[in-house]
Amino acid sequence: MIIANNVSKQFGKLKALNNVSVACNKGECIALLGPNGSGKTTLIKSILGMVVPDSGFITFNGKNILHDWLYRRHIGYMPQIGRYPDNMTIEQVFNMMKDIRSFNEDTAPDNSLAEQFGLTGMLHKRMRTLSGGTRQKVSASIAFMFNPEVFILDEPTAGLDPVAAEMLKERIIFEKSKGKLVLITSHVLSDLDDLITHVIYMQEGALLFHKKIGELQADTGEQKLSKAIAAVMLKK
Repeated sequence: MIIANNVSKQFGKLKALNNVSVACNKGECIALLGPNGSGKTTLIKSILGMVVPDSGFITFNGKNILHDWLYRRHIGYMPQIGRYPDNMTIEQVFNMMKDIRSFNEDTAPDNSLAEQFGLTGMLHKRMRTLSGGTRQKVSASIAFMFNPEVFILDEPTAGLDPVAAEMLKERIIFEKSKGKLVLITSHVLSDLDDLITHVIYMQEGALLFHKKIGELQADTGEQKLSKAIAAVMLKK
């Protein structure tokens, strides 16, 4: 579904991506991991078309994304920090996103996650008044609103209360069961144990490994993701 072929990107003297090749397929829930500065964000932005690689290319359903920008309508993206106009209400933000997406949607937007989060009772509230956790709920609701084929979730549980975090994880599991591709970055590895099928680990702009979670567990003898990652790094 999404394939990166020998992708490299440099910003000045910093090599953010160094010849990265990965394939992400339907029905997979992939943890994109690595320390700060490892290239995770640059890879995500390259997949979203926000960064153009210096070399290599990325395909979505077999088409080079440079030649088919409409592929982005098939992606639900949840940024780590959602930035919205301060004076807009939650309802206005939702309606703005629905207007933007309406040209290619055959079905009504799915507001079920917003309802679960309790956002439908505070649609009148302006974005500047919201806590960081409530902003995260708005971002998550938008990402899941348009029934995309792919979800890219950047630190999705950051700032969420435990109940909301569980709601979101249950929704991710549900979407994965329908054959969707889910790509998640997170520093809270315990949040990923029940979700992921694969792990992509990056370091200094390069791909360190891309494995099924079962393979990683077998290689390290550890069942928990955090301990498995620690075991890999201690061997290096």
